[in-house]
Amino acid sequence: MNLEYPYEIVKQLASSNAVVLFSTSGNDCMCTVAKRLLLGLGVAPITIELDHHVAGPDIQAVLSRLAADGSRQPIPAVFVGGKFLGGIETLIASHINGTLIPLLKDAGALWL
Repeated sequence: MNLEYPYEIVKQLASSNAVVLFSTSGNDCMCTVAKRLLLGLGVAPITIELDHHVAGPDIQAVLSRLAADGSRQPIPAVFVGGKFLGGIETLIASHINGTLIPLLKDAGALWL
């Protein structure tokens, strides 16, 4: 599998949008939690539903490499300000410890 093309897709989306959420549609509760948390904060992330994207499996392979922290499931994957924030655990931890809002403001996703 050539990961260059899917990597470029991820890179382009992340660098040209304040917040990008790679997700799956349907009943994945962690993806739903990530979406609701961001929307609840007033952020409208660009959401890429990998199960509906032609390069979804290849993009997921790229995200697995980025999430080289041993996570079995790299989805949902969140990018803020062009940088890989992480998965659901990192997103929630950042919200709880108070670092998420400043990241979102710096990325231009919030104007509070």
